[in-house]
Amino acid sequence: MARGKIQLKRIENPVHRQVTFCKRRTGLLKKAKELSVLCDAEVGVMIFSPQGKLFELATKGYYHIYISHSMHIYLYLYLEVIKECLICMGM
Repeated sequence: MARGKIQLKRIENPVHRQVTFCKRRTGLLKKAKELSVLCDAEVGVMIFSPQGKLFELATKGYYHIYISHSMHIYLYLYLEVIKECLICMGM
């Protein structure tokens, strides 16, 4: 029996939203690892939680160190841009 489709909208209950985030994050990272193994692909994934915590995955031996470092650089730049935007908006 097929699963029913869920309506994609923001989950209002913060506890349910956090549980869903954790489950879907785990599933997404698992799929990324599977894609890397099955297709011999280089995969990099960055996920930011609603609290701003970074979850990342980078594959391919030594290359993952470079990707991981690059992800941290992009994260830093991203957060700086967000801070600037919030300052401009007066928040």
